This record gives sequence, C-alpha cells and structure tokens, in this order.
Amino acid sequence: MPTRTRAQESRTAVQRLYIAMRHLLIRGSYKPGGMSGKTLMDNLMILQPEIYGTIADEEKVELNGLHYVFTRLPKGIEECQFIKLISREGYENSHFEPIVAPARRRNAYRIDQNEMYIEMTRGRSDIYDILTHLTFLYAEATKIYRNSLDSKGRQKREWALLEQIVEDERLGRDFKLETAYTYLSTLLGRTYEEVVISCKRFAAEEKVNSLFHLTYWMGSLAKREEEKNADREITFSNTLRQNTGHHYHGELWAENVKAVLLEKKLIERPLHIVSANLHSVINALFAPAALGKKIKNMKGMFEFARAMSLAEFKHLRPEVFTLALKNGLTEIADMSGTNLGVQILDTAQFDPKVISEEIGLRPTQVPDQAPVILVMDYAFGEQAYESMDELLRPYHDPETGRVYDMAVESINIMGKAGILEGKKGDIMVPDAHIFEGTADNYPIDNCFTTEDFEGHGLGVYTGPMITVLGTSLQNIPILDYFLTSSWRAAGLEMEGAHYQKAIQAATHIRKSVNPALKVRYAYYASDNPLVTGHTLASGSLGVSGVKPVYLCTLRTLSAILS
Repeated sequence: MPTRTRAQESRTAVQRLYIAMRHLLIRGSYKPGGMSGKTLMDNLMILQPEIYGTIADEEKVELNGLHYVFTRLPKGIEECQFIKLISREGYENSHFEPIVAPARRRNAYRIDQNEMYIEMTRGRSDIYDILTHLTFLYAEATKIYRNSLDSKGRQKREWALLEQIVEDERLGRDFKLETAYTYLSTLLGRTYEEVVISCKRFAAEEKVNSLFHLTYWMGSLAKREEEKNADREITFSNTLRQNTGHHYHGELWAENVKAVLLEKKLIERPLHIVSANLHSVINALFAPAALGKKIKNMKGMFEFARAMSLAEFKHLRPEVFTLALKNGLTEIADMSGTNLGVQILDTAQFDPKVISEEIGLRPTQVPDQAPVILVMDYAFGEQAYESMDELLRPYHDPETGRVYDMAVESINIMGKAGILEGKKGDIMVPDAHIFEGTADNYPIDNCFTTEDFEGHGLGVYTGPMITVLGTSLQNIPILDYFLTSSWRAAGLEMEGAHYQKAIQAATHIRKSVNPALKVRYAYYASDNPLVTGHTLASGSLGVSGVKPVYLCTLRTLSAILS
C-alpha cells in the first residue's frame, strides 16, 4: 500500500474528530479522561493544529494557544470540574450573572464552585469549536501537572509557591513578580522571557484571569483527576440535543427581523443584505460628517475609520450612531439567542449631505424604490446557513395572513478569513466555496473582481475559499495541499459555503427570492496560518486591519448605492 501523506493523515484526523464530537453530542456526555476523551485527544495530537502550536510537545505549554482559547471561553472555566453545554433555557432570567468571553458572544453561568453552564445557540460549529478548545485545554493541563512533579513523582517546591502566589493575588497582597515569573517558567516549561511576555498579554485582558491563576487551576484539576479520581466531565442538555440542527434560534431571529421590516413598511422595498460587523457600515456612511468638526486635520472615510478604532476617540462613537439614527437607522437587538444583531438602514431617509463622498450615493428619485440595507452581524460556521436560509424565506404576517416574498436585490458577504498566499491585511475575492473534507463545492458568480480592490497598497487574491469545520482544526500540511494542488485555494473561512448553500436553495430550488439577485463576496486576511507567528493565536490585526475592512465596506456600499 502507498504511504499516506501528512495531509491525508490530517484530513482523516479532522473527520474522526468531527464524527466523534457529533457522536458525543448525541450520547449526551463524556469524560475528557475517559475513552471518548482520549479519542478526541489522540486525533488532535495527530492533527497538531497550527493555532495550538506546541500541543504535541510533552513539556512545553503552548502560551499563544492558551491566550487564544481563554479569550473564547468564559472566565473561571479553568476552575470547573463539570461543564454543561445548554441551549437557551431560561437562565437569562435567573439571578446567575452571565459571563461572556471577550472574543465569543455566548452566555455562560457559574452554577457553583465546580460547575459551569454554557449556552450553545449558534449551531454545531459552535459546539465543535468549544469542544476542540476544551480538549486542547486538558492536554495543556496534563503537561502542567507533569511539570509540577520531580523525577520521583514528588511535588516540586515551585507548585506550592505558585499556590501561595495565587492566594496573594486573590487577596490583593504584594508578591515578587520576577520571582513568580521564575516559578511559572518551571511549571510551564518555557523560558523566563516567554513567560514574562505571556503574563503581560494575559494581564491586558479584563475578562481573563491571570496566567498564574490559570496555570494553578489547570494543574490542580488535572492533579485531582489523576490522584483522587475526581474526573472532569462534559455534558449536553437534553434541550440542546433536541434543538441543534433544527433552526430553532435562527427561525425566531428571522421572524423578528421581518416583523420589524413589515412594521416600518419596508418589507416590499428592494432589500440588500450585508453580512459584516455592526460598526463598519455605520462608520463608513456617517463618521466623516458626524466627527468632522470634532477630529481636526482628517479627510475621507479611511482616516476617520482609523480614528474610530483608537481608544482616544472611543467616546465619540455614539455621535456617529446618533447621526445614523437621524438618517433612517433602526437597530434590532437580538432576543432569540443567535447573538446576531441587525441594523436596518432606510436609504430614503438619507440626507445626501452627511453621506461619505467616497461612496458615491445616487439618491433614488422614487422613495418607494429606495434601497433598504439590512446589516447582520457575523454568523459562526453552520449558523450562516441557518440564518440566511430563514431570512430568505417568505414572511407570513400572523395578523393578516398575507405572505410577503423577500424582495432581495443583493447579498453581500464581507468576512475575515485566513489567507494562504498573501499576508495579514490582504484581500481575497473568491470564485467558489469548497467544503473541507467533502466533495461539496459551490461555484459563485461573484460581482466583485480583483480590480475592485487594487490600487490601495494591499495584496488582492482570487480563487476558491475553503469552508472549514473549525479554525482550530487546521495545520500546515492540509493548508499547503489546498494552496499548491489543483484546488489553488486563496484562503479558508467558516461561513461561505453555508451562506451559498442557503442562497442557491432560495434562488434555484425554492425560488422564494429573485434568482437574478447579485452576490458579492470579499474577505480580508485576519491571519496567515501557513506562517508561524501569523495565526489567529498571535493576536488581532489591530489598527492595520482598518484599511482592508473599510475598503471592503466602501466597495459594498458603493455597489448598492451608486
């Protein structure tokens, strides 16, 4: 038999992880230290995702990966022996204080000292994402426990000293920071310099505990499991198992959005759907007019957008929002559990004098035909199919019984993605979406071209985009295969094929929307997973991400309004 390549082994590991996690969801529970947990761990070790860095090293704890994971998990999860994944089940109306991770919009509730409940309302991708993170977390916790023991299995003095440091930190007492870094260096298997840099990075996160705290509690739970048989356990509520895959939250979300469109008498107007963050569209339209007198010596959308990303001008953001409200903005807060906020912009109410000149607004002479822009926040993985599928369905008015087809003129997907050939901040214009690990592919007639984004000092690339099962499940051999093989992929992301599946179903099969609607996809590179140190774990783009984000926003709004 021919020897399998590293890429083939990795793809097999991804599929096994996917199947195992789906099985565990159906089963209802598992123990990370049991056979099911070992299956996840073994396949993650085979895969060795780039974002988890040194996961396969027996001694070195992966610091960048830990930072990435803990900014996506609720604060205090490292202390909990029992974790339960639930649907939206009424805890939002309880006295439990919701805990929200900095980089993931999901509510979690600390039930007691040992147990945490986490809401999973964004579909299977969200569940697989958190299970992958937890598996990585337990792998690193085992390393910390092993590093806390000497060659004869006795506890090292650094562990007892770390325990005292964590107690001093909790009580607000002073301790010698450099001495503490030294103890941590031994327990993490990293150099003193690496520990100092990482500790400062964790300290900058308000909603994440210190690296001292995290190291102690991760090691403590691994120690209790090993020495006292206090098994960690992850369970899935019955409601979550029943709701997952049935568009329960997406249907509630879409019905609410359509009800507002009907209430505002906008449901029969030309509709342009934009998937983007909820600040870039508003800033692109109104920031120059709203802040022109407050921020001196700035011209044009890009300069004002960059200013809005800086902490010193944070207090001015409400002024942009206020101007938008005076010009046809309606904001719809999410009550369905999808965590997808929505903004509706009635362009008939736009004052042309306050719209950024770069957009090239051409006001519609007939108000009843003026475009309506629906901006929906970024979906997550499979949630993209659920949300778009429900949004494109006809709306049945519960009061009159009348059925309204959605008058969609264009669907515009502005996303962030990993790039395979260029660098952070570059632009990708896809011509197809391909589901990772399957033969499913979706060629698209993208109304954007590379020429739309050239001339701004950014690299612009075209080709297929790989829609992956999770950003945490990628390694260099897989990605190099997609780049250098006949696929010639430009990048990877998590939502494109899901969106396109819903769009094609609505236009070609259900015929519930205009089959000739325009589709526009553009992605900016948030990372390059083929380059060590340029993965998502290395940090966000920061201010350097302003230009590609607003270039995509400008081109989208210009296409709709000019």
